[in-house]
Amino acid sequence: MTTTRSQGRPYGWSLRRRVTALCVVVGSVLALLAVGEAVVANANRNHLDTLLTKTGPLRTDAESLPTALVNQETAVRGYAVSGDRADLAPYENGLQQEGVLIARMDALLDDQPEIRRQLHVVRDQAAQWRTDVALPIVNATASGGPTAGQALVNERGRQQFDTLRASTDRLQDLILDLRNEVAVKARKTGNTLVLLLILAAVVVILAGVALLVSLNRTVIGPVTRLAEQVRAVAQGDYQRDIEQTGPPELALLAADVDAMRRKIAADLAEVREARTRIEWVNSQLQKQAEELVRSNRDLEQFAYVASHDLQEPLRKVASFCQLLQRRYAGQLDERADQYIAFAVDGAQRMQRLINDLLAFSRIGRLTTGFVEVDLNQVMGDVAGQTEAARQYAGGELTWSDLPVVLGEEPLLTNLLANLVSNSFKFRRPDVPPKVRISARRVDNEWEISCEDNGIGIEAEFVDKIFVIFQRLHSKDAYPGTGIGLAIVKKIVEYHGGRIWVDLDAVEGTIIRFTLPVTVEAEPAELAAAPAVPEQSGGPDERSDAEATGQRPADGNDNNSSGPGGPAAGGSDGPKTGEIKEIVA
Repeated sequence: MTTTRSQGRPYGWSLRRRVTALCVVVGSVLALLAVGEAVVANANRNHLDTLLTKTGPLRTDAESLPTALVNQETAVRGYAVSGDRADLAPYENGLQQEGVLIARMDALLDDQPEIRRQLHVVRDQAAQWRTDVALPIVNATASGGPTAGQALVNERGRQQFDTLRASTDRLQDLILDLRNEVAVKARKTGNTLVLLLILAAVVVILAGVALLVSLNRTVIGPVTRLAEQVRAVAQGDYQRDIEQTGPPELALLAADVDAMRRKIAADLAEVREARTRIEWVNSQLQKQAEELVRSNRDLEQFAYVASHDLQEPLRKVASFCQLLQRRYAGQLDERADQYIAFAVDGAQRMQRLINDLLAFSRIGRLTTGFVEVDLNQVMGDVAGQTEAARQYAGGELTWSDLPVVLGEEPLLTNLLANLVSNSFKFRRPDVPPKVRISARRVDNEWEISCEDNGIGIEAEFVDKIFVIFQRLHSKDAYPGTGIGLAIVKKIVEYHGGRIWVDLDAVEGTIIRFTLPVTVEAEPAELAAAPAVPEQSGGPDERSDAEATGQRPADGNDNNSSGPGGPAAGGSDGPKTGEIKEIVA
């Protein structure tokens, strides 16, 4: 089907077809010129070869040949006068030189029969002169002396040698004519070659001019007009139609550009409509953001109130309830003692819940900045914080070759303390708990594992345990606020990692989490026995002494969070029934 212009006229030849036709025509002409140049160049090379390798040496040898003949004639005359045999040396040398020159010239005259015939004439006449004149004089002088030799030197001998000289002149003339003829032919072929090269250059120039004119008419002009129309559209005139001119390729391009213009115009109308809606949504979002800022300020104020104003009444209630419990225990009836115990336990649990909520809300908000943290040293602090729970359970805590990571040391201490405390808390009855902390590198992350031999976690609950306030057991069976693992998850995510429960554990529970790799750190050697800690390893895990409502011997609340806990002090040495701590 024929493509047509917007005005209805056919497009004509495509740009590719025009360029191909021009290239074929120019290529054919240049090919013919190249063939002609090759033929002429070959002829010119042959002429130059003849001129340099044939006519030059022939002229040189032809000019040397008379000299050799004259030397022979002079030597014979001299010998006839003096009778001295030494005077024949030029004759012998001339005879030898003559043979060499004739043989060398004869080898160069394969394609010049006329010059070869003349050379043979010279050769034969020279041999005849030696037979008729030179040798008789030499023989007569040798036998009869100079008088006999001079008697044979006559006019007939001189005429015969003059005839020989005329033949050598004829030979030189023929060689000179050959040289001139070849030189003329070489000049003609050279001039023809130059003419062909000029014609080739003219063809190339004309082809270039034709190509430029064609490109200007079929490409540059239409492209310039198309660019002007596109710029007008780009400046906002989206309703302007794009004219389809030029060869089929550019016309199709213009049609595609026009289709794109129509699509942009349609999309622009939709965008304007959407922009109106988005501006309205943004205004609503801005109002919500302002409301969220106000709400966050209220929450921060509430956190301040909870951490200061609510703590004091709770401490007072708990303190007076404990005083009632210690002073009037056994003096009231059994129900009154039970009510007092409920009040003490409720006040203490409220304090722990408030502390845990505050700790959860502060993660990532109150930051001290990331530093390099040696997890081996962190585990030393965790061992100290959880020693009371380990001693009570008769358990074992081990770790080895933990890396150096980038993070906040108090938060990482809180994280590991929560995991270790949970492992001691959720132990199997009559089975000493064993907890092991290990690490391995997986690509660009450290994968750190907390393994225990406790009661384990069912697969259906693995996602639930990291949700705040989600408990799998009653508080009577396992005390706590249900925030500990939520704090752990938030700390891990704050450090750019992830946490999960490994369902492939044979027994107990394996909780794994990742931290980004920073620098390779050598594992620190920790003491074989940790110091007695002043508080437990996490906000969610209490020692069994606290679970029974008793306070630690040092008077501190064992429910305080790990990051704010004191460092472990020195131990007085192993005691009977004391928990073992092993650093691999």
